[in-house]
Amino acid sequence: MYPILFEIGNWPVYTYGVLLAVAYLVALQLAVARARRLGLNAARVMDLGIYLIIAALVGAKLMLVVVDFSYFREHPREILSLARAAGVFYGGLIVAVPVGLWLGRRYGLPMWTTADLFAPGIALGHVIGRFGCLLAGCCYGRETDLPWGITFTNPVAAANAGTPLGRPLHPTQLYDAGAELLILVFLLTFERRGRPYPGRTFWLYMLLYAISRFIVEIFRGDPRGVIWGLSTSQFLSVLIVPLSIVMLLRLRGGSPTMTPAQARP
Repeated sequence: MYPILFEIGNWPVYTYGVLLAVAYLVALQLAVARARRLGLNAARVMDLGIYLIIAALVGAKLMLVVVDFSYFREHPREILSLARAAGVFYGGLIVAVPVGLWLGRRYGLPMWTTADLFAPGIALGHVIGRFGCLLAGCCYGRETDLPWGITFTNPVAAANAGTPLGRPLHPTQLYDAGAELLILVFLLTFERRGRPYPGRTFWLYMLLYAISRFIVEIFRGDPRGVIWGLSTSQFLSVLIVPLSIVMLLRLRGGSPTMTPAQARP
């Protein structure tokens, strides 16, 4: 656990923030590389990716305010803490998807093919981001007596994220990172199989992530908001699973396309 990477004078540089920046950059570079292999305009994809990063950051922070609205209403000054908080992943995704579809159309990029380009990068970036969560102590799990439980001891984590100290917790950050890594491998492998069509990789990512997130949420111990007995992310996962299945079935009848994995290097 290493929440502060280093300090510049009295200004701490948080490990989570650094890894989050790395996650966005790696995801963007992967999407650009995949675009080049398909012969798409890599510069346009790069521009789109930058706007997607901005949209994701804004959406993630807005979702955090929505989830913890009662807290921010009682402590309005804590809104400033959003500057160092990443927010809720689903919030970033919900805002970034429509922004990406709208800008992609303006840039003349094929809508669902472009979404497919970004899907593996989202998974890879999430893997890196979750290690940032682990080092920061946020997104922690419930107490456990399992041998792989992880015990946090750094008071900075307790102050910033409310992390329980001195008690073994489910390493939910690693659960999520492991699930995203498996999804990434599956997407890149499955992309070469069968009859590919625009949107398949993206909506497979949405489907698999929603399922894995619902399961991981069972072991989370941090306050995350509750909707009808489900955490906010579980509730959104319940909505995304059928939506993803419908979109996969709907897009399946489209024309087959060459995927980045099938294109020549």
